[in-house]
Amino acid sequence: MTKPAEKVPVYFMPGMAASPSIFKHIKLPEEQFECCFLEWMVPDKGEPLKDYAKRMLQYVKHDNPVLIGVSFGGILVQEMAKLIPVRKLIVISSVKCRAELPKRMIFAKYTKVHKLLPTGLVNNIELLAKYAFGETVTRRLDLYQEYLSVREKYYLDWAIDNIVNWKQEEPDPDVIHIHGEKDAVFPRMYIKNCTEVKGATHVMIINRFKWFNENLPGIILNE
Repeated sequence: MTKPAEKVPVYFMPGMAASPSIFKHIKLPEEQFECCFLEWMVPDKGEPLKDYAKRMLQYVKHDNPVLIGVSFGGILVQEMAKLIPVRKLIVISSVKCRAELPKRMIFAKYTKVHKLLPTGLVNNIELLAKYAFGETVTRRLDLYQEYLSVREKYYLDWAIDNIVNWKQEEPDPDVIHIHGEKDAVFPRMYIKNCTEVKGATHVMIINRFKWFNENLPGIILNE
Protein backbone atom coordinates (compact mmCIF):
# COMPACT_ATOMS: atom_id res chain seq x y z
CA MET A 1 0.00 0.00 0.00
CA THR A 2 1.42 3.37 -1.00
CA LYS A 3 2.05 5.72 1.87
CA PRO A 4 0.17 9.01 1.32
CA ALA A 5 2.43 11.99 0.60
CA GLU A 6 2.91 14.29 3.55
CA LYS A 7 1.11 17.57 3.33
CA VAL A 8 3.14 20.76 2.95
CA PRO A 9 2.77 22.93 6.07
CA VAL A 10 1.96 26.54 5.16
CA TYR A 11 1.95 29.24 7.85
CA PHE A 12 0.17 32.52 7.15
CA MET A 13 1.05 35.75 9.03
CA PRO A 14 -1.38 38.67 8.62
CA GLY A 15 -0.45 42.32 8.22
CA MET A 16 -0.20 45.00 10.89
CA ALA A 17 -3.13 44.91 13.34
CA ALA A 18 -4.93 42.36 11.15
CA SER A 19 -6.40 39.02 12.20
CA PRO A 20 -6.03 35.71 10.32
CA SER A 21 -9.52 36.30 8.94
CA ILE A 22 -7.86 38.21 6.07
CA PHE A 23 -6.99 34.74 4.75
CA LYS A 24 -10.49 33.28 5.06
CA HIS A 25 -11.02 33.10 1.29
CA ILE A 26 -7.61 31.53 0.61
CA LYS A 27 -8.26 27.87 -0.23
CA LEU A 28 -5.31 25.57 -0.95
CA PRO A 29 -5.97 21.93 -1.92
CA GLU A 30 -6.41 20.04 1.36
CA GLU A 31 -4.82 16.87 0.03
CA GLN A 32 -1.55 18.76 -0.58
CA PHE A 33 -1.34 21.49 2.04
CA GLU A 34 -1.88 21.96 5.77
CA CYS A 35 -2.71 25.62 6.39
CA CYS A 36 -1.82 27.16 9.77
CA PHE A 37 -2.63 30.72 10.79
CA LEU A 38 -0.49 32.86 13.08
CA GLU A 39 -1.79 35.78 15.17
CA TRP A 40 -0.12 38.91 16.47
CA MET A 41 0.93 38.95 20.12
CA VAL A 42 1.34 42.17 22.06
CA PRO A 43 5.11 42.72 22.17
CA ASP A 44 7.02 43.00 25.41
CA LYS A 45 8.15 46.51 26.28
CA GLY A 46 11.12 47.44 24.10
CA GLU A 47 11.15 43.98 22.47
CA PRO A 48 13.41 43.87 19.39
CA LEU A 49 11.83 42.49 16.24
CA LYS A 50 14.30 39.58 16.11
CA ASP A 51 13.29 38.55 19.66
CA TYR A 52 9.62 38.83 18.74
CA ALA A 53 10.26 36.63 15.70
CA LYS A 54 11.92 34.03 17.91
CA ARG A 55 8.93 34.09 20.25
CA MET A 56 6.50 33.70 17.33
CA LEU A 57 8.31 30.50 16.31
CA GLN A 58 6.82 28.72 19.34
CA TYR A 59 3.63 28.50 17.26
CA VAL A 60 5.37 26.90 14.26
CA LYS A 61 4.97 23.17 14.89
CA HIS A 62 6.36 21.73 11.64
CA ASP A 63 9.87 21.34 10.30
CA ASN A 64 10.80 23.12 7.09
CA PRO A 65 7.51 25.03 6.72
CA VAL A 66 6.38 27.49 4.08
CA LEU A 67 6.09 30.96 5.63
CA ILE A 68 3.76 33.51 4.01
CA GLY A 69 3.52 37.03 5.39
CA VAL A 70 1.44 40.03 4.36
CA SER A 71 2.71 43.63 4.72
CA PHE A 72 4.39 43.97 8.16
CA GLY A 73 3.75 40.25 8.54
CA GLY A 74 6.03 39.83 5.52
CA ILE A 75 8.81 41.61 7.37
CA LEU A 76 8.22 39.40 10.40
CA VAL A 77 8.36 36.10 8.48
CA GLN A 78 11.66 37.20 6.94
CA GLU A 79 13.04 37.61 10.46
CA MET A 80 11.61 34.21 11.44
CA ALA A 81 13.25 32.57 8.42
CA LYS A 82 16.64 33.73 9.67
CA LEU A 83 16.16 31.39 12.65
CA ILE A 84 14.80 28.18 11.09
CA PRO A 85 15.07 26.32 7.77
CA VAL A 86 12.05 27.01 5.54
CA ARG A 87 10.79 25.33 2.39
CA LYS A 88 9.57 28.59 0.88
CA LEU A 89 9.44 32.20 2.07
CA ILE A 90 6.72 34.28 0.42
CA VAL A 91 5.92 37.93 1.13
CA ILE A 92 2.80 39.69 -0.13
CA SER A 93 2.26 43.48 -0.26
CA SER A 94 5.48 43.92 1.70
CA VAL A 95 9.17 44.86 1.32
CA LYS A 96 12.40 42.83 1.26
CA CYS A 97 14.86 45.47 2.48
CA ARG A 98 15.07 49.08 3.65
CA ALA A 99 15.60 50.37 0.10
CA GLU A 100 12.07 49.25 -0.82
CA LEU A 101 10.46 51.42 1.86
CA PRO A 102 8.78 54.53 0.43
CA LYS A 103 10.56 57.84 0.91
CA ARG A 104 8.02 59.03 3.48
CA MET A 105 9.01 56.11 5.74
CA ILE A 106 12.71 56.83 5.29
CA PHE A 107 11.89 60.44 6.23
CA ALA A 108 10.03 59.22 9.31
CA LYS A 109 13.06 57.21 10.44
CA TYR A 110 15.24 60.31 10.61
CA THR A 111 12.67 62.82 11.82
CA LYS A 112 10.79 60.49 14.23
CA VAL A 113 7.59 61.99 12.82
CA HIS A 114 5.98 58.53 13.00
CA LYS A 115 6.00 58.86 16.79
CA LEU A 116 3.49 61.70 16.43
CA LEU A 117 0.89 59.52 14.73
CA PRO A 118 -2.36 59.38 16.73
CA THR A 119 -2.22 55.67 17.49
CA GLY A 120 -4.18 56.29 20.68
CA LEU A 121 -7.25 56.53 18.47
CA VAL A 122 -7.05 52.83 17.67
CA ASN A 123 -10.74 52.27 18.25
CA ASN A 124 -11.44 54.58 15.32
CA ILE A 125 -11.76 51.79 12.77
CA GLU A 126 -11.50 54.18 9.80
CA LEU A 127 -8.15 55.49 11.03
CA LEU A 128 -6.89 52.00 11.82
CA ALA A 129 -7.83 50.81 8.33
CA LYS A 130 -5.95 53.76 6.84
CA TYR A 131 -2.82 52.70 8.76
CA ALA A 132 -3.10 48.99 8.14
CA PHE A 133 -4.47 48.88 4.60
CA GLY A 134 -3.49 52.25 3.15
CA GLU A 135 -7.05 52.92 2.11
CA THR A 136 -9.76 55.23 3.34
CA VAL A 137 -12.65 53.04 4.35
CA THR A 138 -16.08 54.56 3.82
CA ARG A 139 -18.08 51.39 3.25
CA ARG A 140 -18.26 47.95 4.86
CA LEU A 141 -16.85 49.10 8.20
CA ASP A 142 -18.21 45.92 9.78
CA LEU A 143 -15.95 43.91 7.49
CA TYR A 144 -12.87 45.90 8.48
CA GLN A 145 -13.91 45.56 12.11
CA GLU A 146 -13.50 41.81 11.61
CA TYR A 147 -10.18 42.03 9.79
CA LEU A 148 -8.51 44.48 12.20
CA SER A 149 -8.37 42.73 15.55
CA VAL A 150 -5.32 44.18 17.33
CA ARG A 151 -6.20 47.50 18.93
CA GLU A 152 -3.50 48.00 21.59
CA LYS A 153 -1.76 51.37 21.22
CA TYR A 154 1.61 49.92 22.31
CA TYR A 155 1.45 47.26 19.61
CA LEU A 156 0.72 49.84 16.89
CA ASP A 157 3.51 52.15 18.06
CA TRP A 158 5.90 49.18 18.13
CA ALA A 159 4.83 47.93 14.68
CA ILE A 160 5.16 51.31 12.97
CA ASP A 161 8.54 51.91 14.63
CA ASN A 162 9.82 48.50 13.49
CA ILE A 163 8.72 49.10 9.91
CA VAL A 164 10.46 52.47 9.54
CA ASN A 165 13.56 51.25 11.41
CA TRP A 166 13.90 47.82 9.80
CA LYS A 167 17.62 47.18 9.43
CA GLN A 168 17.66 44.75 6.51
CA GLU A 169 20.05 46.23 3.94
CA GLU A 170 20.00 43.49 1.29
CA PRO A 171 17.03 41.36 0.20
CA ASP A 172 17.16 37.63 0.71
CA PRO A 173 17.50 36.28 -2.86
CA ASP A 174 15.29 33.30 -2.00
CA VAL A 175 12.27 35.40 -1.02
CA ILE A 176 9.30 35.17 -3.39
CA HIS A 177 7.64 38.58 -3.50
CA ILE A 178 4.06 39.14 -4.74
CA HIS A 179 3.01 42.77 -5.02
CA GLY A 180 0.07 44.81 -6.25
CA GLU A 181 0.58 47.23 -9.10
CA LYS A 182 -1.41 49.91 -7.23
CA ASP A 183 -0.18 49.33 -3.67
CA ALA A 184 -0.43 52.66 -1.82
CA VAL A 185 1.42 51.61 1.34
CA PHE A 186 4.53 50.20 -0.35
CA PRO A 187 4.43 51.73 -3.86
CA ARG A 188 5.43 49.40 -6.68
CA MET A 189 8.01 51.91 -7.99
CA TYR A 190 10.32 51.08 -5.06
CA ILE A 191 9.92 47.29 -5.29
CA LYS A 192 12.48 45.17 -7.14
CA ASN A 193 12.12 41.59 -8.38
CA CYS A 194 8.50 40.77 -7.66
CA THR A 195 5.54 39.08 -9.26
CA GLU A 196 3.22 41.98 -10.02
CA VAL A 197 -0.53 41.58 -9.82
CA LYS A 198 -2.09 44.06 -12.25
CA GLY A 199 -4.52 46.54 -10.77
CA ALA A 200 -4.15 45.12 -7.25
CA THR A 201 -3.84 47.27 -4.11
CA HIS A 202 -2.40 46.71 -0.65
CA VAL A 203 -5.47 44.67 0.34
CA MET A 204 -5.20 42.20 -2.53
CA ILE A 205 -5.01 39.22 -0.13
CA ILE A 206 -8.68 40.07 0.62
CA ASN A 207 -10.11 41.29 -2.66
CA ARG A 208 -7.95 39.35 -5.14
CA PHE A 209 -8.11 36.00 -3.34
CA LYS A 210 -9.00 34.18 -6.57
CA TRP A 211 -5.56 35.08 -7.98
CA PHE A 212 -3.90 33.55 -4.92
CA ASN A 213 -6.06 30.43 -4.98
CA GLU A 214 -5.10 29.87 -8.60
CA ASN A 215 -1.39 30.68 -8.28
CA LEU A 216 -0.18 29.92 -4.74
CA PRO A 217 -0.14 26.10 -5.06
CA GLY A 218 2.15 26.26 -8.07
CA ILE A 219 4.37 28.91 -6.46
CA ILE A 220 4.78 26.79 -3.32
CA LEU A 221 5.41 23.48 -5.10
CA ASN A 222 7.66 24.83 -7.83
CA GLU A 223 11.18 23.84 -6.85
